[in-house]
Amino acid sequence: MQSLTDIVATTRRHWADGRGKVLAAISAGWFLSIGVRQAFPVLLPHLQEAYDLTLATAGLLLSVLWFAYAAGQLPGGVLADRVGEGTTMVVSMAAAAGTVTLIVLGGPTWLLFVATALFGFATALFGVVRLSALADVYPEQVGTAIGIMSAVGDFGNTILPPVASVLAVALAWQFGFGFTIGLFAVVAVGIFVTVPSRTSSRSIGEKAEAQSDGGGNRVAGSGRSVHGARRTISKLAVQSIALITAIQIVGNAVYQAFTGFFPTYLIEVKEFSPTLASGLFAAFFAFGIVVKPLAGRAYDRVGTRRTLVVVLGISGGALVLLPRVESVLAVAAVTALVSIMLGTGTVVLSYMTTVVPDEIQNTGLGTLRTIYMTVGAVSPLVFGLVADRGFFDEGFYLLAAASALALVLVVWLPER
Repeated sequence: MQSLTDIVATTRRHWADGRGKVLAAISAGWFLSIGVRQAFPVLLPHLQEAYDLTLATAGLLLSVLWFAYAAGQLPGGVLADRVGEGTTMVVSMAAAAGTVTLIVLGGPTWLLFVATALFGFATALFGVVRLSALADVYPEQVGTAIGIMSAVGDFGNTILPPVASVLAVALAWQFGFGFTIGLFAVVAVGIFVTVPSRTSSRSIGEKAEAQSDGGGNRVAGSGRSVHGARRTISKLAVQSIALITAIQIVGNAVYQAFTGFFPTYLIEVKEFSPTLASGLFAAFFAFGIVVKPLAGRAYDRVGTRRTLVVVLGISGGALVLLPRVESVLAVAAVTALVSIMLGTGTVVLSYMTTVVPDEIQNTGLGTLRTIYMTVGAVSPLVFGLVADRGFFDEGFYLLAAASALALVLVVWLPER
């Protein structure tokens, strides 16, 4: 595994050859997209108070966010296949600015849920194309590029939730969301200027194979996108895609449940202050700034299985320890170990990007991401129901058991 210094040197080299600007723009979009979504957990206590939500209802709100994010994956891939990756990312950022505005305007509880769903869908359009665009621009080092971009996203997770928490405490919860509206608009302009409207050579008329039903018959218009989705689903019968999707389903479920309720758990069970809880939540993602690029390099250098064994094994064991420690230092140490789970996404998504056929990559990745995110989005609701019944600690044991299941699946995963 290369050192962090080597990763920084690689980043500088890519900037010098002109590709770094594209990486920077896409990373900025991911910084906001994921950072604002992770502001929801730290603002959840404020939303509970403002809207009189139970833990179960709060969990449902998070599930709605992630269900909508899952639902937008395939449309994002289809849109990118039609109008291009860069254009799709601009649409995503602009729509996100509009939906955050709707959240800030407030209103009845049902409107909060609707606005949250719209925000999840808007940011989902960015989710698929960031991967395929980086795979197009960095075909020889896709793991490293995705790792760097993911680390920037974790920097957003580190910075934006605490800022949102401070603004919510000092002013009102609306300011915790509202300060990002202008940022989304600025990044939309930056992507428009920097990223080509289409990073790949794929277009509706360019590849006969992409428009063929496999028997030489051309598929036009919307039929092409539907065919791409059907073809990807049929690929789930292949061991590599079926297993990597199953691993990501489990990993995503663990991630959503943990990040959704970690700040609330620290406040209600560990009796930490909201400021300390949001700080530890930020630290979780701060560790990811280092973990994700290293996981990406490990994927490029030593392969998928060995990297996932380390990542899932350590983070799963740390989840067992979390309910058993009480001091701030001990919780911080365990948080650092749990944060290693953040490397899972880098490895899995890099693997997934390489095994989906190039001619249906956007639609294909969108289909797979819709599958694993839809299933994983249930976990915050389930975790909230468990916590509402007084089994907050036991919920983390369930997450550890799920990590162990993913670890077992890795044994049968073929290397790319």
